[in-house]
Amino acid sequence: MIEVRDLVKHYDKVRAVDGVSFHCPDGHITGLLGPNGAGKTTTLRMICGLIRPMQGTVIVDGHDVGQNPAAVRRALGVQTDSSGTYPRLTPREHFTYFGGFYGLSGSELGARVQAVIDMLGMGEFADRRTQGFSRGQRQKVILGRALVHDPKNVIMDEPTSGLDVMAVRETRDVIRMLRDRGHCVLFTTHYMDEAAKLCDRVAIIIRGRIAAVGSPAELMGKTGCDSLEDAFVALAGGEQGLLVSEYANAYGNAGGRIDSSDRGGNAGGRTR
Repeated sequence: MIEVRDLVKHYDKVRAVDGVSFHCPDGHITGLLGPNGAGKTTTLRMICGLIRPMQGTVIVDGHDVGQNPAAVRRALGVQTDSSGTYPRLTPREHFTYFGGFYGLSGSELGARVQAVIDMLGMGEFADRRTQGFSRGQRQKVILGRALVHDPKNVIMDEPTSGLDVMAVRETRDVIRMLRDRGHCVLFTTHYMDEAAKLCDRVAIIIRGRIAAVGSPAELMGKTGCDSLEDAFVALAGGEQGLLVSEYANAYGNAGGRIDSSDRGGNAGGRTR
């Protein structure tokens, strides 16, 4: 289980994350939804221990990220929105390499590598170099690296972005499978229909603050809307509110953009 408690992260006058709290139970899919500039990626980076919050903390399976970041990282598997792989390594070599980081070795490591290959349906290309792989194949490699140590908690940052229809369906099936196996799954997406289909719980973040938490049905009932997309827009303060959120957090009152190292490499120049 992942518990986020009163996280705060400011960059000069830009309040990227401003008192965010929510929890992600085991055996559930939790969606963290928000417009560009809302603070999603900054929140994920604090959960993973990549950046330190100014205030608040994260508890993962009883481990405090501030006090025991190594234990938190062992309990997490993280799939980023990056498509980078080592082109001269095969998927099997990727998984073996990353499994070693988590202390796996010998027959245990070999068994976990094969289990991930089977889980993700990668048998046909598990021993081919990743150079020339499609985006969907690269995404499987990145997800496999996150799962090789069999973490109880899985974080996925826009896992279906840029994928074709079949790759999207396969990725969604994997997310459901992880949930059904009792994993805690936290993911971000800009596709409201995807969130409505997958999520047991949704946390909506607007301008660095949580605007609402609940199941898709609960949020639609709260706003009187017929779709999660309409409920999301209503909770964000309407379409104008979404535009204000993106502009305010991208530029703030500081007169400039947030440094790319703290944007998680978002090439569009926007905070997330």
